[in-house]
Amino acid sequence: MKKSYFLLACACALITGCKHTSSSPEIRLNQVGFRPLQEKTATIDVCTADAAPCSVAILSASGDTVWTGMASATMINPLSGKPRQLVDFSTLNTPGTYTIHLTPSTATQSLIISPRPYRELTRQALRAFYYQRTAMPIDEPYAEGYPRPAGHPDTLVLVHASAATQERPENTIIASSGGWYDAGDYNKYVVNSGYTMGVFLMAYEQQRAYYDTLHLNIPESTLPVPDMLAEAMYNIRWMMTMQDTDGGAYHKLTEPDFEGFIHPTECQKPRYVVLKTTPATLDLAATLALAARIYAPYEHVYPGFVAEATEAAKRAYQWAKANPAIYYDQPAMNEQFTPAITTGAYDDYDAQDEFYWAATELYLLTNDPTYRDEALGYCPEQFTPATWGNVAELASLEWMLHPAGAEAFAQERQTALLAHLQPYIEEAETTSVHRSPYGNRAEEFFWGCNSEGCCWRGIECLYAYQLTGNERYRINAERCLNHVLGQNATGYCFVTGFGTHSPKQPHHRLSHIYPNGPLPGFLIGGPNRERQDDGIDGVKYPKNVSADESYLDFRPSYATNEVTINWNVTLFALTAGLDAQQ
Repeated sequence: MKKSYFLLACACALITGCKHTSSSPEIRLNQVGFRPLQEKTATIDVCTADAAPCSVAILSASGDTVWTGMASATMINPLSGKPRQLVDFSTLNTPGTYTIHLTPSTATQSLIISPRPYRELTRQALRAFYYQRTAMPIDEPYAEGYPRPAGHPDTLVLVHASAATQERPENTIIASSGGWYDAGDYNKYVVNSGYTMGVFLMAYEQQRAYYDTLHLNIPESTLPVPDMLAEAMYNIRWMMTMQDTDGGAYHKLTEPDFEGFIHPTECQKPRYVVLKTTPATLDLAATLALAARIYAPYEHVYPGFVAEATEAAKRAYQWAKANPAIYYDQPAMNEQFTPAITTGAYDDYDAQDEFYWAATELYLLTNDPTYRDEALGYCPEQFTPATWGNVAELASLEWMLHPAGAEAFAQERQTALLAHLQPYIEEAETTSVHRSPYGNRAEEFFWGCNSEGCCWRGIECLYAYQLTGNERYRINAERCLNHVLGQNATGYCFVTGFGTHSPKQPHHRLSHIYPNGPLPGFLIGGPNRERQDDGIDGVKYPKNVSADESYLDFRPSYATNEVTINWNVTLFALTAGLDAQQ
């Protein structure tokens, strides 16, 4: 939310409900599949005592040997110190299901080559948002095996004391229905939702033709609008309810403290809208300005939306300019107001990046040079990858794609992006034991690293490929996806319901209610060297576990095993960006 693989048997015994795995898999690779002409590699454990290269054979479903070769010389994982070898079987291009065999080891692993290995993965990663919908039942045939009643109608939401105004005093009742549950909990957060919608709609704009043909099987599938945009509108409409009458946006809609792992219909705690903040208001402004531009061709489906969203975005931006430094400090707020709020903070104490993004989107919508000049003035000097707490790169990517009126500036941003990617790509091609531009440094394993680190780096590579046409960037985007789908130190495919070894116990209240396993298509946060949950609710990591193995497939592990909307948006943007090229 805001946030190893291998569990020793003794550690597993200490954790109630842990799914024991006897050892880490000896062959780690993308478990979902490779395209025929894609680079194809796997990382393997050293087979022999003298660390000589392993012999590798790949067999077809009928048992015929279709490829043989030798692994690379032994490499040392710099994080764990474990010896690893790489095998490159890129010359095997025929679609099919195969089995990799190692000699002298007896280890085997299935291998899939398919013309479109990421189509269904993209579809399910997008359908994950449908499963997160609040205030409506998830019914068949749209539930596809995971029905549930409606949860949290949010028609009787209280204005928290921190958000009270003369027009809306404390405990005023407002309606703020719809939208998506943010993560494994049952709350809704404007800051994270704004970032998510930014990546969501920017992904659509880059691959319109692809998404226009992607059928999600949602209730709105009969509308003359792409399913993806219909799903996004469900959340955008909720975000608009979070704007106060003065233009400011409430930071979040939440119960005072997290509900337990119970069905959403069983939740009884009151719900509040809490404190209007500058970052939340600017995220709302940017989201609505972007949405007004993207949905313009669908005015016949959503009459009046473009004008409404445009006006709301302008009002939000003006409120933020009049209130440029109101930040969400939950401990300080709780000292002043009751009830105390202890749910996810999404605290952000610098709004320069949000001003940059909001002004950029307003310029692209209105072509008003005032917004352009303000946006360029807000651009941070230092290049930083995009996260919910730092959205500057979203604005920079928009300038790279829509440079009119600031061509030299857009070129400078592109140069910064390519310089940022260069050292990671060099690592993938020289020293990485997983042939990946991500996951080679301990600091890269943090809360939500699978998304905010690995998938986002893959998306950056896709943008670089689009801007330059250099195949090197596309290849490294695929390598990032390989990492998430199994070619990593844990051997997990970190998407629920996919691969041969995926998480079964995510920190996700909605998944918990189904006896047939977790909801499919959700990206798990992944290894986290800080292990903020260690020792809480039975969470116990093995001693001296390396950063890239600091993961538990254990429901209470919120620091490694949660799901969130902002993580899933990067998953489908990466998979779709690669699949669309087919």
